[in-house]
Amino acid sequence: MTGSERLLFFFVGLVTTFVFIRISVRMIRAKVRWWPRNIVHGDTHVHHVVFGTVLLLLSSVTGLVIPDDLYGARLAAAAGLGVGAALVLDEFALILHLRDVYWTKAGRLSVDAVFLAVGLTGLFLLGARPLGYDDVLQLNPDTTPSDTFTIRLIAIGVNLCFAIVALLKGKIWTGLLGLLVPVVPAVGAVRLARPGSPWARWRYREGSRKLSRAYRREARIRQPIIRAKIAVQEFISGRHDLPD
Repeated sequence: MTGSERLLFFFVGLVTTFVFIRISVRMIRAKVRWWPRNIVHGDTHVHHVVFGTVLLLLSSVTGLVIPDDLYGARLAAAAGLGVGAALVLDEFALILHLRDVYWTKAGRLSVDAVFLAVGLTGLFLLGARPLGYDDVLQLNPDTTPSDTFTIRLIAIGVNLCFAIVALLKGKIWTGLLGLLVPVVPAVGAVRLARPGSPWARWRYREGSRKLSRAYRREARIRQPIIRAKIAVQEFISGRHDLPD
């Protein structure tokens, strides 16, 4: 069994569970009579992140102890891991804020987390690898000049530095995807930081030309993209319109 097969089952579990749980919570929110209600124990609403956490632990441990020759069981553990990950990530904002922000604007962070997990897993399935480490591992030390190793390692290090700078500039997607796709983080690293990002707070003085340009760019380019992203996300996940 290859790692790609287990990753595929993880991916299927992640996507199908996210779609199902979003359908479920939207049905509950709409108070559809024939759909099951929230799980409540006494006065406590048992969020699905609880079940996701338990399933993540069980699937992880099961995947470690199952013998390699039990092909189906290992695939089932991978799928269970995807199911658990979806249940946890769908309430990522609740974990971050330590309160129920599911249908508020802050709750959109959960959808971002799931979309990011789906995107990165999809790239892994297509053959992308973090920082291109596969290219280095496949080099034969006996036949490959040492200069080639050095150049590859330097390229990986430079790409990692660009990715870190992009993340510090508030470009989360660019930085994380850049760990898998070379050159992408360089674009985010050389462009203006987003207002409010760590880089902007450290490097852009209040009232400076760069900060003013960053605000204008955010309003002119970034905000329309964000509105389009929110429209797509809320078409899938429902409107996050309750007050915080």
